[in-house]
Amino acid sequence: MRSLCLALVAAGLFASTAATAQTTMRIGLQDDPDVLDPVRARTFVGRIVFASLCDKLVDISPDLKIVPQLAESWKTSDDGLTLTFTLRNGAFYHDGTPIDAASVKANLDRAMTLPDSNRKSELVSVASVEAPDARTVVLRLKQRDASLLSQLSDRAGMMLSPATFDKEPGRNPVCSGPYRFKERVQNDRIVLDRFDKYWDKDNYHFDQVVFTPMPDTTVRLNNLRSGGLDIVERIAPSDTQAVKSDTNLRLAPVTGLGYQAISINIANGARANNPLAKDKRVRQALDLAIDRDVINQVVGEGMFQPAYQPFPPASFAYDKSIERTGRDPKKAQELLNQAGYDRVKFELTFGNNTTMQQVFELVQAMGAEAGFDISLKPLEFASLQSALPQGDFEVGQTGWSGRVDPSGNIYQYITCKGSLNDGKYCDAQMDKLMDDARSVADEAKRRELYAQAMQKMQEDDPRIYLFYLPWIFGTQAKVQGFIPYPDGLIRLKNVKIATK
Repeated sequence: MRSLCLALVAAGLFASTAATAQTTMRIGLQDDPDVLDPVRARTFVGRIVFASLCDKLVDISPDLKIVPQLAESWKTSDDGLTLTFTLRNGAFYHDGTPIDAASVKANLDRAMTLPDSNRKSELVSVASVEAPDARTVVLRLKQRDASLLSQLSDRAGMMLSPATFDKEPGRNPVCSGPYRFKERVQNDRIVLDRFDKYWDKDNYHFDQVVFTPMPDTTVRLNNLRSGGLDIVERIAPSDTQAVKSDTNLRLAPVTGLGYQAISINIANGARANNPLAKDKRVRQALDLAIDRDVINQVVGEGMFQPAYQPFPPASFAYDKSIERTGRDPKKAQELLNQAGYDRVKFELTFGNNTTMQQVFELVQAMGAEAGFDISLKPLEFASLQSALPQGDFEVGQTGWSGRVDPSGNIYQYITCKGSLNDGKYCDAQMDKLMDDARSVADEAKRRELYAQAMQKMQEDDPRIYLFYLPWIFGTQAKVQGFIPYPDGLIRLKNVKIATK
């Protein structure tokens, strides 16, 4: 009898432990996010955290349609200059205050005016925001903007409690999503707790979500295999077969909207004083020196589709005419000679993770054959995000996770006042093309404007695109309901962990 009682107690303890384990979702990130303030943030991994922390006015569906979130409906005026949102009832910030039109106006005004806001260029078409009643938000536009709704489906449309604007929201964000901020230990973890007043709480099934940065792809995978993580983002292409063959794991890939590229520091501080900044022929030579097909084969295992533009093949703005294959080191050397150089030295700064180290070692080797002596400067990801806007780079890694509208993939990076234009490339003709492409609704007309912009990009080469981003997720097999989205974000709605 005593042994039976002990067995029952042990079984009960095991069941209790198992049940407790299922209340926490553990997610492995490739990098440590930057500041947790949607207005100031720059990083993709930060957006993954925001997907659980901060609701937006609208969201996207897996098939890239705009769907309601904090706004239950919206309409655009016939002249395209007024966008009106109707907010849902019963939504609250994490401090318990209701999400109303006045608070939404405060958030949008902050995004447009805060000196270090990275959302200014995303909302540049907005002249003013009005809150005529508690549930109605009206955006008055300077000109038509076909991209605006898609911008509001991301950080520009995320809502923080206005009461916390002057209380370092980046360190202690009081947001509006299904999970509320609990703690952060830099380079170790970000912990969120379930928000019981969330308007859609019945579809979120974890008491806690823990995000853990792990830059090494092997370490991330081993933690997934051992059961220390439930979901990891960016499985290395070389590890996909290992995940597929493990019955305890699942591979969940999706074609993304974004890209990896390198940005040339053309006019941002003292480090812009280099041959690449001074002469577009040197930039063109570097472009010609890089074989994207080799990067795809050697690092991407066939999953890093070569890119020569910011628009993925699924975009209506994608221009097949500027694609090419291979590389041309002979032509690259000729361009260097025309510019008056035999060899050119420069430093390439990038985020220190396994995959990008391999990519840029290939770039370094290919550049050497074409006349470039490239020194590699790997930085902790947060340090990279600090160095780029300060101009503390000659050539820097710049990845973008992609947006539904093509403007979201280029405008803020290439216009003179673009909030993510770290290299400070500036050209009046390019600005006009970018503004015109936003202000028309007809896709054919927009496509032609973007085609003109891409021809100019090929000529000036301020940014060199490398490959389109696949989002390759790995999950425990017991994770149910996880859907990979083309924007690469991890949405936990309806996600559960099966119990045996």
